[in-house]
Amino acid sequence: MKTLVLTAHPNLGKSRINRAWFDALSDAETVTTRDLTAIGGETFQFDVQAEHELLLAHDRIVFQFPFYWYSAPPVLKAWMDQVLTYGFAYGPGGDKLAGREFLLLVSTGGPADSYHAGGYNNFSMAEFLKPYQQTALLAGMTYLRPYVAHGMAVATEAQIEASIPDMLAHLTDPELDPKVKQARLLKELENDPAKAAAVS
Repeated sequence: MKTLVLTAHPNLGKSRINRAWFDALSDAETVTTRDLTAIGGETFQFDVQAEHELLLAHDRIVFQFPFYWYSAPPVLKAWMDQVLTYGFAYGPGGDKLAGREFLLLVSTGGPADSYHAGGYNNFSMAEFLKPYQQTALLAGMTYLRPYVAHGMAVATEAQIEASIPDMLAHLTDPELDPKVKQARLLKELENDPAKAAAVS
């Protein structure tokens, strides 16, 4: 599986968590990383044809970003507006991304318990990330369970380092698509009648 990571951070060089992730992902096999701020420049302009070719050359598409005001930094929105075009990602003939997997890698400053009903952010991360889920679904992609690292505003260097292998394991998990995992489990039960009888 070939993975394309599109990193959206206004200043990746000064980031702690996203820079650490970006560097680790850049060293990972079968992973292509892109710093959208560096590529788009001050005006956030992208070569649409080149971006389309990169998307089509990968199986799993990843958006990596810090959670800013309940969304992503503006460079990611600019990339989406320019690249996920009518006739390519949606609309008549817009099925070019269909069948690919879509994953979010997100860091938040606030702790996990602030993202739920009754917490000071009031809503869960799953609710806040719905626009990205719908974008993936509209393009015919499979939306995978996001990886979210909470509390990064006060994280120690040790905690940031500890997040890296966990993040990489999540990103490269071939069974993030629940249908893939379900198919494997059903096959195991089919090949082991005794196990199947035990769960019935």
